[in-house]
Amino acid sequence: MTLATDACIAAIAQHSAGFADAVRHNLDAPVEHCPDWNLADLVWHLTEVHWFWRTIAAERLTAPPESERRPERPKREDLLATFERGALELTAVLSAADQEAPVWTWYPDRQDIGFITRHQVQEAAVHHWDAANATGAEWKIETEVATDSIEEFLTCSLADANDVKQLGRSLSGPVVLSATDTELSWTVAQSHPEAALLWVPRADGPTTVAGTTAELLLWIYGRADLPTTQPERVAEFRGLSSTD
Repeated sequence: MTLATDACIAAIAQHSAGFADAVRHNLDAPVEHCPDWNLADLVWHLTEVHWFWRTIAAERLTAPPESERRPERPKREDLLATFERGALELTAVLSAADQEAPVWTWYPDRQDIGFITRHQVQEAAVHHWDAANATGAEWKIETEVATDSIEEFLTCSLADANDVKQLGRSLSGPVVLSATDTELSWTVAQSHPEAALLWVPRADGPTTVAGTTAELLLWIYGRADLPTTQPERVAEFRGLSSTD
Protein backbone atom coordinates (compact mmCIF):
# COMPACT_ATOMS: atom_id res chain seq x y z
CA MET A 1 0.00 0.00 0.00
CA THR A 2 1.00 3.63 -0.41
CA LEU A 3 -0.49 6.37 1.74
CA ALA A 4 -2.23 9.22 -0.05
CA THR A 5 -0.44 12.56 0.06
CA ASP A 6 -2.90 14.11 2.52
CA ALA A 7 -2.50 11.11 4.85
CA CYS A 8 1.29 11.44 4.75
CA ILE A 9 1.12 15.14 5.54
CA ALA A 10 -1.36 14.54 8.36
CA ALA A 11 1.00 11.92 9.83
CA ILE A 12 3.99 14.29 9.62
CA ALA A 13 1.98 16.97 11.41
CA GLN A 14 0.69 14.56 14.05
CA HIS A 15 4.08 13.09 14.90
CA SER A 16 5.81 16.47 14.82
CA ALA A 17 3.27 17.80 17.31
CA GLY A 18 3.65 14.70 19.48
CA PHE A 19 7.42 15.09 19.34
CA ALA A 20 7.16 18.71 20.48
CA ASP A 21 4.84 17.81 23.34
CA ALA A 22 7.18 15.04 24.51
CA VAL A 23 10.33 17.16 24.53
CA ARG A 24 8.78 20.25 26.09
CA HIS A 25 10.46 20.85 29.49
CA ASN A 26 12.61 17.72 28.95
CA LEU A 27 15.48 18.96 26.80
CA ASP A 28 18.16 17.42 29.00
CA ALA A 29 16.79 13.87 28.81
CA PRO A 30 19.21 11.43 27.11
CA VAL A 31 18.17 9.78 23.84
CA GLU A 32 18.65 6.03 24.11
CA HIS A 33 19.27 5.23 20.46
CA CYS A 34 21.18 8.39 19.52
CA PRO A 35 24.45 8.06 21.47
CA ASP A 36 25.73 11.21 23.20
CA TRP A 37 22.56 13.18 22.36
CA ASN A 38 20.01 14.68 24.68
CA LEU A 39 16.58 15.81 23.53
CA ALA A 40 17.83 19.30 22.76
CA ASP A 41 20.23 17.76 20.23
CA LEU A 42 17.41 15.65 18.77
CA VAL A 43 15.17 18.72 18.44
CA TRP A 44 17.88 20.49 16.50
CA HIS A 45 18.52 17.42 14.33
CA LEU A 46 14.88 17.15 13.31
CA THR A 47 14.70 20.92 12.80
CA GLU A 48 17.63 20.65 10.37
CA VAL A 49 16.03 17.67 8.60
CA HIS A 50 12.81 19.63 8.10
CA TRP A 51 14.74 22.67 6.86
CA PHE A 52 16.77 20.56 4.43
CA TRP A 53 13.83 18.86 2.74
CA ARG A 54 11.56 21.91 2.93
CA THR A 55 14.21 23.92 1.10
CA ILE A 56 14.59 21.29 -1.62
CA ALA A 57 10.83 21.03 -2.14
CA ALA A 58 10.11 24.77 -2.00
CA GLU A 59 12.92 25.71 -4.37
CA ARG A 60 12.71 22.61 -6.59
CA LEU A 61 16.42 22.01 -6.08
CA THR A 62 18.24 19.47 -8.22
CA ALA A 63 21.10 19.19 -5.72
CA PRO A 64 21.27 19.43 -1.94
CA PRO A 65 21.32 23.00 -0.58
CA GLU A 66 24.80 24.37 0.02
CA SER A 67 26.12 23.76 3.51
CA GLU A 68 26.69 27.47 4.10
CA ARG A 69 22.94 28.00 3.81
CA ARG A 70 22.18 25.81 6.81
CA PRO A 71 20.69 27.81 9.66
CA GLU A 72 22.59 28.21 12.90
CA ARG A 73 21.39 26.39 15.97
CA PRO A 74 19.25 28.78 18.01
CA LYS A 75 19.57 29.48 21.69
CA ARG A 76 18.24 26.76 23.95
CA GLU A 77 15.16 28.77 24.88
CA ASP A 78 14.27 29.17 21.19
CA LEU A 79 14.91 25.57 20.10
CA LEU A 80 11.40 24.21 20.41
CA ALA A 81 9.66 27.23 18.90
CA THR A 82 12.06 27.07 15.95
CA PHE A 83 11.27 23.39 15.48
CA GLU A 84 7.51 23.96 15.63
CA ARG A 85 7.64 26.77 13.06
CA GLY A 86 9.78 24.64 10.76
CA ALA A 87 7.45 21.64 11.03
CA LEU A 88 4.47 23.81 10.11
CA GLU A 89 6.40 25.26 7.18
CA LEU A 90 7.36 21.78 5.98
CA THR A 91 3.77 20.54 5.91
CA ALA A 92 2.63 23.76 4.23
CA VAL A 93 5.25 23.41 1.49
CA LEU A 94 4.48 19.75 0.91
CA SER A 95 0.71 20.39 0.90
CA ALA A 96 1.04 23.03 -1.80
CA ALA A 97 3.59 21.17 -3.92
CA ASP A 98 3.16 19.14 -7.07
CA GLN A 99 4.19 15.73 -5.78
CA GLU A 100 5.54 14.76 -9.20
CA ALA A 101 7.79 17.82 -9.48
CA PRO A 102 11.40 16.71 -10.03
CA VAL A 103 13.86 17.45 -7.21
CA TRP A 104 17.02 15.96 -5.74
CA THR A 105 16.64 13.04 -3.34
CA TRP A 106 19.11 10.43 -2.12
CA TYR A 107 17.06 7.64 -3.69
CA PRO A 108 17.87 7.38 -7.42
CA ASP A 109 14.55 5.79 -8.41
CA ARG A 110 12.41 8.55 -6.87
CA GLN A 111 13.61 12.03 -7.71
CA ASP A 112 10.43 13.92 -6.89
CA ILE A 113 8.67 15.71 -4.07
CA GLY A 114 6.45 12.69 -3.50
CA PHE A 115 9.48 10.82 -2.19
CA ILE A 116 10.15 13.58 0.34
CA THR A 117 6.53 13.57 1.51
CA ARG A 118 6.43 9.82 2.00
CA HIS A 119 9.82 9.48 3.68
CA GLN A 120 9.28 12.33 6.13
CA VAL A 121 6.47 10.33 7.73
CA GLN A 122 8.83 7.79 9.25
CA GLU A 123 11.42 10.46 10.06
CA ALA A 124 8.84 12.21 12.24
CA ALA A 125 7.30 9.03 13.63
CA VAL A 126 10.55 7.35 14.68
CA HIS A 127 11.94 10.48 16.32
CA HIS A 128 8.58 11.01 18.03
CA TRP A 129 9.14 7.55 19.51
CA ASP A 130 12.68 8.55 20.56
CA ALA A 131 11.27 11.53 22.46
CA ALA A 132 8.46 9.51 24.01
CA ASN A 133 10.90 6.80 25.05
CA ALA A 134 13.16 9.38 26.66
CA THR A 135 10.39 11.03 28.67
CA GLY A 136 7.79 8.33 29.31
CA ALA A 137 5.28 10.04 27.05
CA GLU A 138 2.67 8.12 25.07
CA TRP A 139 3.51 7.10 21.50
CA LYS A 140 1.28 5.46 18.97
CA ILE A 141 1.19 5.20 15.21
CA GLU A 142 -1.72 4.34 12.97
CA THR A 143 -1.50 0.85 11.51
CA GLU A 144 -1.79 2.16 7.96
CA VAL A 145 1.01 4.66 8.57
CA ALA A 146 3.31 2.03 10.08
CA THR A 147 2.53 -0.35 7.20
CA ASP A 148 3.39 2.24 4.58
CA SER A 149 6.55 3.21 6.45
CA ILE A 150 7.69 -0.42 6.49
CA GLU A 151 7.06 -0.78 2.77
CA GLU A 152 8.77 2.54 1.99
CA PHE A 153 11.82 1.36 3.92
CA LEU A 154 11.89 -2.00 2.13
CA THR A 155 11.59 -0.21 -1.22
CA CYS A 156 14.21 2.47 -0.67
CA SER A 157 16.67 1.38 2.00
CA LEU A 158 17.76 -2.15 1.13
CA ALA A 159 21.09 -2.84 -0.57
CA ASP A 160 21.11 -2.77 -4.35
CA ALA A 161 23.48 -4.87 -6.44
CA ASN A 162 26.28 -2.29 -6.19
CA ASP A 163 25.91 -2.15 -2.42
CA VAL A 164 26.00 -5.93 -2.19
CA LYS A 165 29.18 -6.05 -4.23
CA GLN A 166 30.88 -3.28 -2.24
CA LEU A 167 29.86 -4.74 1.12
CA GLY A 168 30.76 -8.29 0.14
CA ARG A 169 27.68 -9.59 1.98
CA SER A 170 24.54 -11.47 1.09
CA LEU A 171 21.51 -13.10 2.67
CA SER A 172 21.73 -16.80 3.40
CA GLY A 173 17.96 -17.08 2.91
CA PRO A 174 14.76 -15.03 2.96
CA VAL A 175 13.90 -12.65 5.80
CA VAL A 176 10.18 -12.80 6.59
CA LEU A 177 8.49 -10.09 8.64
CA SER A 178 4.99 -10.92 9.89
CA ALA A 179 2.56 -8.40 11.37
CA THR A 180 0.54 -9.83 14.24
CA ASP A 181 -2.13 -7.10 14.14
CA THR A 182 -2.91 -7.55 10.46
CA GLU A 183 -2.65 -10.39 7.95
CA LEU A 184 0.34 -8.76 6.28
CA SER A 185 3.79 -10.23 5.78
CA TRP A 186 6.84 -9.12 3.85
CA THR A 187 9.66 -11.28 2.48
CA VAL A 188 13.09 -9.86 1.65
CA ALA A 189 15.32 -12.04 -0.52
CA GLN A 190 17.92 -12.16 -3.28
CA SER A 191 17.66 -14.03 -6.55
CA HIS A 192 21.36 -14.88 -6.21
CA PRO A 193 24.13 -13.88 -3.76
CA GLU A 194 25.24 -10.84 -5.81
CA ALA A 195 21.74 -9.53 -6.55
CA ALA A 196 19.88 -6.59 -5.06
CA LEU A 197 17.64 -7.24 -2.07
CA LEU A 198 13.99 -7.18 -3.12
CA TRP A 199 10.75 -7.62 -1.19
CA VAL A 200 7.33 -9.08 -1.86
CA PRO A 201 4.13 -8.58 0.20
CA ARG A 202 3.76 -12.16 1.41
CA ALA A 203 5.49 -14.79 3.52
CA ASP A 204 7.82 -16.89 1.36
CA GLY A 205 9.16 -19.08 4.12
CA PRO A 206 9.10 -19.28 7.91
CA THR A 207 8.77 -16.06 9.89
CA THR A 208 12.03 -14.40 10.89
CA VAL A 209 10.54 -11.66 13.07
CA ALA A 210 6.93 -11.08 14.17
CA GLY A 211 5.27 -8.15 15.90
CA THR A 212 2.64 -5.51 15.40
CA THR A 213 3.19 -3.15 12.49
CA ALA A 214 4.33 -0.50 14.97
CA GLU A 215 6.78 -2.92 16.60
CA LEU A 216 8.13 -4.04 13.24
CA LEU A 217 8.74 -0.44 12.17
CA LEU A 218 10.62 0.24 15.39
CA TRP A 219 12.53 -3.04 14.96
CA ILE A 220 13.58 -2.05 11.45
CA TYR A 221 14.96 1.21 12.84
CA GLY A 222 16.75 -0.55 15.68
CA ARG A 223 14.47 0.85 18.37
CA ALA A 224 12.85 -2.42 19.46
CA ASP A 225 14.08 -5.95 20.06
CA LEU A 226 11.84 -8.73 18.83
CA PRO A 227 12.44 -12.46 19.33
CA THR A 228 13.78 -14.49 16.43
CA THR A 229 14.92 -18.02 15.77
CA GLN A 230 17.15 -16.73 12.95
CA PRO A 231 19.63 -14.32 14.61
CA GLU A 232 22.22 -14.83 11.87
CA ARG A 233 19.65 -13.90 9.23
CA VAL A 234 18.69 -10.81 11.21
CA ALA A 235 22.35 -9.76 11.38
CA GLU A 236 22.64 -10.22 7.61
CA PHE A 237 19.55 -8.06 7.09
CA ARG A 238 20.96 -5.36 9.36
CA GLY A 239 24.19 -5.35 7.40
CA LEU A 240 22.38 -4.94 4.08
CA SER A 241 19.95 -2.17 5.00
CA SER A 242 20.42 1.46 5.94
CA THR A 243 18.53 3.42 8.59
CA ASP A 244 20.28 6.76 7.87
